[in-house]
Amino acid sequence: MVDAKIGFDATFHLVFYQRNSIVKNQSFDLVIVGGGPGGYVAAIRGAQLGFNTALVEREHLGGICLNWGCIPTKALLRSAEVYRNIKNAKRYGLKVSNVGFDIEDVVKRSRRISSRLQKGVGLLLKKNNITLIEGTAKIAEPGLLSVEKGGELSEVAADHILLATGARPMQLEGLEADGKLVWTYKEAMTPESFPESLLVVGAGAIGLEFASFYNELGTKVTVVEALPQVLPAGDEEISSMLAKELKRKGLAIRTGTMLKAMDKQDDSVTVTIEVEGECEQITVDRVLLAMGVVGNTENLGLEKTGVRIEKGAIKVNEWLQTDQPGVYAIGDVTGAPCLAHKASHEGVICVEKIAGLEKVHPLERDRIPYCTYTHPQVANVGLTEDQARERGHDIKVGKFPFTANGKAIALGETEGMVKTIFDAGTGKLLGAHMIGTEVTEMIQGYGIAQNLESTEEELMSTIFAHPTLSEMMHESVLAAFDKALHL
Repeated sequence: MVDAKIGFDATFHLVFYQRNSIVKNQSFDLVIVGGGPGGYVAAIRGAQLGFNTALVEREHLGGICLNWGCIPTKALLRSAEVYRNIKNAKRYGLKVSNVGFDIEDVVKRSRRISSRLQKGVGLLLKKNNITLIEGTAKIAEPGLLSVEKGGELSEVAADHILLATGARPMQLEGLEADGKLVWTYKEAMTPESFPESLLVVGAGAIGLEFASFYNELGTKVTVVEALPQVLPAGDEEISSMLAKELKRKGLAIRTGTMLKAMDKQDDSVTVTIEVEGECEQITVDRVLLAMGVVGNTENLGLEKTGVRIEKGAIKVNEWLQTDQPGVYAIGDVTGAPCLAHKASHEGVICVEKIAGLEKVHPLERDRIPYCTYTHPQVANVGLTEDQARERGHDIKVGKFPFTANGKAIALGETEGMVKTIFDAGTGKLLGAHMIGTEVTEMIQGYGIAQNLESTEEELMSTIFAHPTLSEMMHESVLAAFDKALHL
């Protein structure tokens, strides 16, 4: 382990504005439990629609996403990206010497960004006249919440109760995180010292993003994944390309590998892993558990309601209604996919349906975009090739490499590909899968196309600006129908 201690101020992420005190025995049209990206967005939309709205939050506005997930991890990854570019300055005709980093300052920058945005959420609630109630809520009976703060209880009545309590890291029995040697994402974001070696358990988006961050800064990183490929839910070809690129950058990736045991020493961990029935041991400074999350369904008073729990998630219908009238649930607590933008979208759908709006559409899961902020990035929306074939589609597949795009060559970022999948008969865009620089920004173009039910003809006739990375999106569509111009 590197000896330098990181003087992280644990209070740095606290909200910087005055919260409301506990509201006693008040009544609202709509009360949301949980202030993450699903909960606070639902509260704002409810207020816009004229509901007298309250939001109950026990810890931090913005939830895991803003405080310990989406936003601070991207800040860390941006620091790693700048560091990588500086180290590669010679490729661009530049001279830089004495390149280094201060992990304490890297972490502080990440925490400052979270704090700034958290404060922004509070201001949005205030702007929309939403009552913020600080405390832990549970359902006392249908239509009534009990809120506890510092041993003091209050009651809040509501015509509609929306549960947006999020999720927490999944733990393996006997292999739990301890916050020191075995980390969750919280410790990985605010390390007390910088590890020279790290084992990441789980090759989903969370695990691979942290693996990329630490690898860029010089940690020897090993990733183990029980399933046969990294990003197990993704397109097999794209996942294979990502694994190859990460290995080229120095990561050790072991798929089809199970974590069996951990033996903790004073400042290291010896891990036993199993591959095809054979066990071996690896000793590392730290272990990061990133196998996924489990919904926060406990201690909500659900046993006093008709709300059902299935496979650790609250069961809801297409309008996010539970089996208990007047109780709804959105986001991670309702199960996979556990994505902030999915939670926010569900929050809007749920509240608009409660308000009786006519043009409300249920969530279409095939249109949810997925983004992974490794280097190279990965983004996708819609069906994979295998999924399209399993659903009976006769498909056409187009591919276009970054190596054939002028902007990518100018950027020095030629690793990657854009891949599109169409129904051969109708020309319907079934899916798009991308790997390469800035594809997380580009994927929304295909998301819009799917939402507008565009066919290959509309996409082919669209003019794409030059020189841009997005030209590859056009060329991939053309390639699916043997019309590519630059291949």
